[in-house]
Amino acid sequence: MKLDVSRKEFFEAVSAAAAASSVRTSVSILQNLKIEATESHLRVVGCDSEMWVSREIPCMVSEPGAICLQARLLNDIVSAMPDGDITLTTIDSQNVLLQHGASEYRMLSLDPSDFPEPPAFGGEGELKLKMGLLRGAVDSVLFAVSTDLHRLVLTGVLFNYNGQTLTMVATDTHRLAVRRIEQEGIGSNLNAVVPDKALKAIKALPINDEAEVTILFGSGRLGVEAGGAKVVSQLLAGTYPNWERVVPSETTRVWSIEADQLTEKVKRTMILARDNANRVRFKGAGDQVLIAARSEEKGEAKEELLMVAQNGDIEIAFNGKYVQDALGPIDGPGVRVEMTESSRPAVFRPADDESGYFCVIMPMALA
Repeated sequence: MKLDVSRKEFFEAVSAAAAASSVRTSVSILQNLKIEATESHLRVVGCDSEMWVSREIPCMVSEPGAICLQARLLNDIVSAMPDGDITLTTIDSQNVLLQHGASEYRMLSLDPSDFPEPPAFGGEGELKLKMGLLRGAVDSVLFAVSTDLHRLVLTGVLFNYNGQTLTMVATDTHRLAVRRIEQEGIGSNLNAVVPDKALKAIKALPINDEAEVTILFGSGRLGVEAGGAKVVSQLLAGTYPNWERVVPSETTRVWSIEADQLTEKVKRTMILARDNANRVRFKGAGDQVLIAARSEEKGEAKEELLMVAQNGDIEIAFNGKYVQDALGPIDGPGVRVEMTESSRPAVFRPADDESGYFCVIMPMALA
């Protein structure tokens, strides 16, 4: 194999495919990227046995062929190079030479025939969304995905579409993030749990926000193809818990607060709250909220914030990091905090409540 390719385009392809490669596996081929040159195009593929990411880019091919190079090593080398042209040449069955001007790197190649190709997908359901809308919706819930491998189904995002509403849900049992998109005709009825790693790879695809993306579901997998890039991933098996039971059915206390002010003041109190399990106390009285945190070794922090309240006299504590995460997806100027009692979960949502987003946070002990 011998080819010449733009460093910038090659790095984008390598970086995208490397998102699917595995560094912790004992299967050495999965620590590699498959690089395949055919006629005037180059395809770079990464795989961790459950997800595949590939990117096809134009290049000058002198000799077609395929190689497998270590993903992390290749990514580190190409990312450190200046723009220009890169030449890849196969020396023999186990050695590849990468050249960029006077720079030369010799790398070991594994047998490309051992690399697993992406499987078939689709046929059971689909969704069509503008890329910008998909990115924004995924970003608004991804922070609440669980990292507990003992409950694998919670390490992904639930996609549910009933013909009218697309609902995305993520939870780690301490907080719950929900995003609803009201739109008919964007797909067929489906209920699937998508791994967060796959969603991050889809978000990173080089696709314009205005471009329409089709996500196909079937055979226990999802797949996306657009802009010369492809993501194929296994879906998470198991039944997603009944998340609607966690959402409070009533609200007796409401705080309406400026979102940027709340974000700023929680950020400052977190400087001390980090030493106390991120515990931040919120006390409503009249038209003010007192925000406080304490560190046994460093001292105390207190902030005050104006609000518009409905029966708002209540003291409650939250993990400050969870509050910061919940405020992140809110684009409007105001946030509405809906509560009942200090021992029951609270709902954070935009004051205008038009985005279809909200986050439920379980409280912490006040002590």
